[in-house]
Amino acid sequence: MRFVETRLPGAYLIELEPKADERGFFARSYCEREFGAHGLVTRFPQGNLSYNARAGTLRGMHYQAAPHREAKVVSCVAGAIYDVIVDLRADSTTRRQWLGVELDAKDRRALYVPPGFAHGFLTLRDATEVSYQMGEFYVAEAARGFRWNDPLFGISWPSSPTTLSERDRTYPDFDPATFDG
Repeated sequence: MRFVETRLPGAYLIELEPKADERGFFARSYCEREFGAHGLVTRFPQGNLSYNARAGTLRGMHYQAAPHREAKVVSCVAGAIYDVIVDLRADSTTRRQWLGVELDAKDRRALYVPPGFAHGFLTLRDATEVSYQMGEFYVAEAARGFRWNDPLFGISWPSSPTTLSERDRTYPDFDPATFDG
């Protein structure tokens, strides 16, 4: 695996290093030692899979409040997504900055999202599946979010969403005064 630093400290693109032969290839997608050597979370007690029937489906922007902040390793296992993270860490020099990357089942990259970030994605193809390894268990009382097009962050999505859940559609704008992340 190759860990490629992004412009947001602690967030990494993870690229596989496949070993090919006549059968296809083999590659590690996780190694506790390598994640630990980069100072990343190494415990992932929960894994999730999101199936999205249509291109233009937006999920986000989601995070869990302290003390349940979660790291994530996000990969696209079918189709493609535009994956977005926002740094919400109070002590970060990149607080309130966002990063968007395309994750595609063909390139097999993953995005490591540190604790203290919000996360969301927009599907770019029909029948897209997204796999998440979660650094914390889901805690409904700690679940938070903000509007996908909140002007405070100015996220530049590749297109407007066509499908959103009621929860994601009705999230308020981020309010720094009431932030409990």
